[in-house]
Amino acid sequence: MMKTAFLFPGQGAQYAGMGYDFYQSHSQARSVFEQTEKVLGSDFLEVIFSGPEEKLQQTEYTQPAILAVSMAIFRVLEDMGLKASGLAGLSLGEYSALVAAGSISFEEALPLVQKRGIYMQEAVPAGEGTMVAIMGLSHDTVEQICLKAQSKGLVAPANYNCPGQIVISGRTPAVKLAVELAGNAGAKKVSELKVSAPFHCALLQPVEEQLARELEKITIKKPQVPVVFNVTAAYSEDPGEIKNNLIKQASSPILWEQSVHTLLDSGIDTFIGLGPGTSLVRLMKRIAPEKTAYAVKDTASAEKINKS
Repeated sequence: MMKTAFLFPGQGAQYAGMGYDFYQSHSQARSVFEQTEKVLGSDFLEVIFSGPEEKLQQTEYTQPAILAVSMAIFRVLEDMGLKASGLAGLSLGEYSALVAAGSISFEEALPLVQKRGIYMQEAVPAGEGTMVAIMGLSHDTVEQICLKAQSKGLVAPANYNCPGQIVISGRTPAVKLAVELAGNAGAKKVSELKVSAPFHCALLQPVEEQLARELEKITIKKPQVPVVFNVTAAYSEDPGEIKNNLIKQASSPILWEQSVHTLLDSGIDTFIGLGPGTSLVRLMKRIAPEKTAYAVKDTASAEKINKS
């Protein structure tokens, strides 16, 4: 019997107009967007559907916007009768996974991720930190490069995306040196990420305390569907442990490739990336090319999966 996992994207997948076709054509999605408007204000949908892009790229808009679109699509797939046996989300996407699992309410998650975005943005002054994706080197090689580049400041692995692709994060001079060393080591490609801060490294430790305070205010329940967590690449259903995972996630590396293997080890054979963008499905093709993976980012792809 087919076992399916739903995968939820993180920051970087956003674009103006995302989710609008679902808003127009599905009452379940419209209800999610109306809840978003109620919680975050009447101008919020305008930013999601029409931009401007500069505003949508600000983390305080980006993070709740991606959460809203992801949950709108999730509700549509749920209404189609699609059920998941496992859930995971990349960075911000972990919050979408927890809402989908019934562990955190959507109404509480929206302001929580908005504040998370602001805290992450403010943790390091603009220009002092950056993130770069390195392609074509082993994880071990990139880890060694980061250790050498620390002569220029903090730099460390931030996202273990898939075989041969790892994102590093840290102080700009140290990341630049790591890029130079990666080139010397034979990296196929290096690309700087369009992010406002060096996420998922020790520079974001101040965010932990702020997030801990916010998480104290919300109710976390045992997930109704198993969720794999970024910082451990393991399942957890204990609310206290879930809270700690979310706190640590801001300054810890994202073990995405390892998390997917945890889902695979649970017998999952079909993966659906739902939300804006298709990056998670592209990563799946590198991690487990023999498995079935679909991206559902618009109504056309939702209808296609409904018929398959």
